[in-house]
Amino acid sequence: MGYIKEMRKHVGHAPILSAGATVVVLKDHKILLNLRSDTNTWGIPGGAIELGETLEQTAARELKEETNLTAEKFTLLHLFSGGDFYFKYPNGDELYSVVALYLAEGVTGEMKITDGESHDLRFFGADQLPKLESRAEKIMEWLLHERPTGRNEGICSYLH
Repeated sequence: MGYIKEMRKHVGHAPILSAGATVVVLKDHKILLNLRSDTNTWGIPGGAIELGETLEQTAARELKEETNLTAEKFTLLHLFSGGDFYFKYPNGDELYSVVALYLAEGVTGEMKITDGESHDLRFFGADQLPKLESRAEKIMEWLLHERPTGRNEGICSYLH
């Protein structure tokens, strides 16, 4: 979070634009969620891009930092932006997110919290989702109900 933290020194809590990556990890018809330490709601692993990174590099870094997992491949599923991706943090920081949603494939490693941004990591089925952070809720709605077409169509049915 170096770039965003640095920007906050200049703009305070004012709204900023933040691009980043969110990573879908699936296992046994469940999706990996993290209980966020900043909002105490569940989210999908991911975070903001750093200067010089590609969005795919951001996905890999955030997956490793937040879960200790790595993936052989990241497949871009969708881009999200606009008013639905406005977020105000408990500390008053405001931002509009541009989120690149990736599917992690060939995931390996021992899952554990490594960065202090989460209280818990857990897999959930579509019928047992906990209270989600607002952006994660919009992404889950898309995954479960928008039914993406093409080669990623199986993701939605995989969660059911």
